[in-house]
Amino acid sequence: MSATTVLVTRPVRVIRRIWIFPVLAVMLGFALLLGMGIGAVPIPPDAVVAILLSKVGISLEPVVSQQQIAVLWNIRLPRVVLGGLVGAALAVSGALLQGIFRNPLADPGLIGVSSGAALGAVFTIISGVAVFGIYTLPVAAFLAGAATTLLVYRLSRRHGRTDIAMLLLVGLALNALAGATTGLLTYLADDAQLRSIVFWTLGGLGGALWETVLAATPPILLVLVLAPRLGFYLNLFALGEAEARHLGVNIEWVKRFAVLMAALATGAAVALTGPIGFIGLIVPHMVRLAIGPDHRLLIPACAFGGAILLVFADLLARTLAAPAEIPVGLLTSFAGGPFFLALILRTRRQYGLS
Repeated sequence: MSATTVLVTRPVRVIRRIWIFPVLAVMLGFALLLGMGIGAVPIPPDAVVAILLSKVGISLEPVVSQQQIAVLWNIRLPRVVLGGLVGAALAVSGALLQGIFRNPLADPGLIGVSSGAALGAVFTIISGVAVFGIYTLPVAAFLAGAATTLLVYRLSRRHGRTDIAMLLLVGLALNALAGATTGLLTYLADDAQLRSIVFWTLGGLGGALWETVLAATPPILLVLVLAPRLGFYLNLFALGEAEARHLGVNIEWVKRFAVLMAALATGAAVALTGPIGFIGLIVPHMVRLAIGPDHRLLIPACAFGGAILLVFADLLARTLAAPAEIPVGLLTSFAGGPFFLALILRTRRQYGLS
């Protein structure tokens, strides 16, 4: 690369990195505004702002009806907030795991948290246990997902070290086992239980309440605050584990912390919304194309990107077939499947396999 090319491209990269977060913040605000305003009861943007400000004692000119206030505050606002939190959690989890595996095809489902959570939720539906009331299903899903991830991690350790290839293989094996057990329980379900299972496993934000938002906020915010601290170490991981160790990185600590953060964020998200696929695969890759592979910027940018993508996807899910609602997990899978295939083909070409 010539000196002239370096001088031209370097300012472009700097400008792109400087402006990416304001742009993403504006896009997220726009997505939230659309998500709160569009639906069976339309609420204009000025009315949305007026209703939100009225909750903090600021009165504006737009006249809004009690129906609009009730719909916005009790239905749409918790739904878009939950969508933003879940999208951010899944995207950040994907970025962490792709950094640890040093593979753009890595996904939060690899560590077993999604399949384990699905097994816990289906078992709760079949057994009819309600120890924690309405929170029984998300609690069971979260605990089962965490237990599966812990088992994957334990089985992948050897001589005090975590082998990344073994982590992948054990994750695939336990995913298959959890999926088979979930299938068996589904086969044993009656009609009412089967409808509940199908509704949950397709993934969606239709059951969003302020209670679920409050349940999701602490673990997801904790991950969003702590995960960027791994950015510097994941940049060194890109050189290889041996090189990172020679540079003074405690690679076992980084692995444990990254897997823990990904499991906590994905477990909290899946427990409340069901499995929503491909967010953790699509968003990190698209953000990486936009701003480069620096994880110090990539991880927080993925939080914005995941929130934007899932809020828009949920808006499409509840408007494309209105008054019916398409599970948002189906939409993300329809979009993510071709994207994943294209990414595989691109990776194959990079390694000279085609």
